[in-house]
Amino acid sequence: MGGNSDKIRAHYEDYSSREGEDNRADSSRAASLEFHYTKKALGEHIRCGDRVLEVGCGTGYYGMHFAGKCAEYVGIDLFPAHVELFERKIREKGLTNVSCRVGDATRLDGVGDESFDVVCCLGPMYHLPLGARELAFAECARVCKPGGIAAFAFINKIGVYAGACAHDKGRENYPNKTANEYVLRRGVDDLRPDTFFFSMPEEMQDSAARHGLPKIRVLGTDSFVTMSAVNQMDDEKFALYMELAVRTHYL
Repeated sequence: MGGNSDKIRAHYEDYSSREGEDNRADSSRAASLEFHYTKKALGEHIRCGDRVLEVGCGTGYYGMHFAGKCAEYVGIDLFPAHVELFERKIREKGLTNVSCRVGDATRLDGVGDESFDVVCCLGPMYHLPLGARELAFAECARVCKPGGIAAFAFINKIGVYAGACAHDKGRENYPNKTANEYVLRRGVDDLRPDTFFFSMPEEMQDSAARHGLPKIRVLGTDSFVTMSAVNQMDDEKFALYMELAVRTHYL
């Protein structure tokens, strides 16, 4: 992905061996918010006759969810192990309108111009430096039909840093001078600066506009304030919290 692919593969090989991308949506209460509100947001735009492309599809979490809600769902991911697991799910479910393959978000080889109604780029922007990010925007814009929808996810650098400062364990170490330099000024992770890249809504909006993608909506899918608190809630409290969360995240 724009010269960063080896580092990203190394990250996911390590990540997958420890926790597993396939279980990330259910790894904690707080983690589940991201997936819940992303599905809610995308569901407003995916229709039964649509062709949907997901760039950075992981192990097919969204693909399996939306398989019965669109005409075709195509997933592309940099990491072969993710694609293998996604393919196994497709076979087990007997899905004929879902497919996936290995590919690079910055160079969508084999994907035709203006060929998809909805284009989702929900993971690559976390791992792309500025130059490569522009390539990904250009490719997503190229393959999206006129009048179609392109959805991008990114890590808000203010949110992630504030979250570390407020988290039960993180606040022992944050804020600090190194994080101020790396996160706030450089827009990179202070511990893994060559793997995680952060942004701001205005930066993403400007990049999208440069490639002919006007902003429709900016959504927050989780909240730094509640991460540790949400993880400690029981089922009843979490259900009640979701009524509040929809007003704070889904703006």
